[in-house]
Amino acid sequence: MKKKVIAGILIISLLLSCSSVTAVASEYDDTIANMQRQEEETRDTISNLEKQTKETQDAINNLQGQKEQTQGNVSNLENQSSALQSTINGYSNKLNTLSEEISETESAMAEVSSEIVRLDTELNDAMQKERDRYNLLKMRLKSTYENGGSDGLLRILLESGSIQEFLTKYEYLNAIVSYDKKKISELKDLQADIQAKKEVVEEKEAELDKYQDELDEKHSELTELTNTVKGQLSTTKNTLSSERNKLQSYEQQLSELDRKMKDLESQTAAAQAKLAQQIAERLALTKEDTSGSYAADANELTWLAATIQAEAGGESYTGKLAVGSVIMNRVKSSAFPNTIIGVITQNLQFASYRSGKVALIISNGPNSTCINAANEVLNGARVGDYLFFMTQYWADYYGIAEYYMIGNHAFFYRWVTKPKETAPEPEPENQEEQPQPEQPSEEQNDYQEPAENNEEQNYEQPAEENNDSEGGDDSGSQDGNPEGE
Repeated sequence: MKKKVIAGILIISLLLSCSSVTAVASEYDDTIANMQRQEEETRDTISNLEKQTKETQDAINNLQGQKEQTQGNVSNLENQSSALQSTINGYSNKLNTLSEEISETESAMAEVSSEIVRLDTELNDAMQKERDRYNLLKMRLKSTYENGGSDGLLRILLESGSIQEFLTKYEYLNAIVSYDKKKISELKDLQADIQAKKEVVEEKEAELDKYQDELDEKHSELTELTNTVKGQLSTTKNTLSSERNKLQSYEQQLSELDRKMKDLESQTAAAQAKLAQQIAERLALTKEDTSGSYAADANELTWLAATIQAEAGGESYTGKLAVGSVIMNRVKSSAFPNTIIGVITQNLQFASYRSGKVALIISNGPNSTCINAANEVLNGARVGDYLFFMTQYWADYYGIAEYYMIGNHAFFYRWVTKPKETAPEPEPENQEEQPQPEQPSEEQNDYQEPAENNEEQNYEQPAEENNDSEGGDDSGSQDGNPEGE
C-alpha cells in the first residue's frame, strides 16, 4: 500500500514537472516570437525611414537642379540687364549729341533767317531805287518826247550859236545819256546780285530745313528705341527679381530639407541601434544552429570569395575562413538576410562593399586562395559560430565583453559590452591637468563620435590602411559596427 502511494506521488510529481516544462517552453517560444515581431516592426520602421530619406534626397536633388537652373537664369538676366543698360546709355549719349546738333542747326537757321531779313531789306531798297530810277527815266523820256524826241535833241544842237556851244551841248547830252545808261546798268546789276543772294539764302534755308527734319527724325527714332529698351530693361529687372525670389525660396526649402534629412538620419540611426539591441537580446536567449552547407551558384561563390579577399586578403588562411564563416553564419541566422549577396550588401555593414573594393575584385576575379576558402565554408566548414568581427582596436573601443582574436580581427557571437566605469570627478584646481579620454586617432577613424550607449548606436567607419601580403587588400572589415547591426 505504501509503495502504491509513493508511486502515485512520483507520477503526480512527474506530471507536474512535465506540465511546468511545457509551460516554460511555451512561454519561451512566445517570448522569442514576440521579440522577432518587435524586430520585424523595427525593420519596417527602418525601411520606412530609408524610404523617406530617399524621397527627401530626391527632393533635394530636384531642388538643387532647379536652383542651379535658376542661378543660371539669374546670371543670364543680370548680363542681359547690364547689356540693356549699356544700350540705353549709348542711346542717351547719341540723343545728347543729336540735341546739340539740333541746337547748333537751330542757331544756324536763326542766322540764315537774319541774313534773309537783311537781304529782304536790301532788296526792298533796291526795288525802291529801281522804281525811282524807272520814274526818273520815264520822266526824262517823256520830257525828251515832249521836246521832239531825238529831233528835239538835234534841234538843241543845231540852235547852237557857235561851234564851241555845239560841242558843249553835245558833251552835255552825251554825259546825260552815258549817266542814264550807267544807272540803268547798275540797277540791273543790283537786281541780279540781290536775286542771286536771295536764291543762295533760300537754298541754304532749304538745306537747313532738310537737316533739321533729319535730326528731328533721328531724335524721334532714338527716343522711341530708348523707350523700347527701357521697357525691356524693366521687364528684365522684374523677371530677375522673380528669379531671385525663387532662388531664395529654393535655398529656404533646401535648408528645411537638410534639417529633415539630418532628423531622418538621426531617427534611422536610433532605429538601427534599437534593432541591434533587440537582436542582441534575442540572441542572448537562444543560440541558432548556423552550421551546414549552402548550395551557391557561381555568382554567389564569386561574391563570397571577393568579400573574403577584400576583408581578409592579408590575413592567414584561418582568418579568411573565419570571415567566410561570419558571412555564412549570417546567411543561416534568422537575424540577417538569407542569401550571400543579401548579407554582403546589407545596409551599413561591410565597408569593403560600400567602398567599391568588392566590386573591383569581382571585376578582376578573386584569387584562388580566397576561392578555396569560400568553397570550404560553403561546404560546411566553420571557424566558430561568430556573427560579428572587427579589428581589436574597435572591439576595445566599443568595450565588447567577449571576443576571440584570429589574426588582426576580433570575432564574437553577441554584441555585449562591458559596463562603463564611472570616472571620479576631478578636483577643481586640477581640472586643467586631468587626462582627456582616449579618442580614436585620425589614422584609425574619421567618423562621428559614438553615443554613450554603444549597444544602441550604429556608425559607419572608414576602412583603415593595411599593408597587404596578397595584393594590397584590407585586413578585414573596419566598420565601427560589427556586420549585422
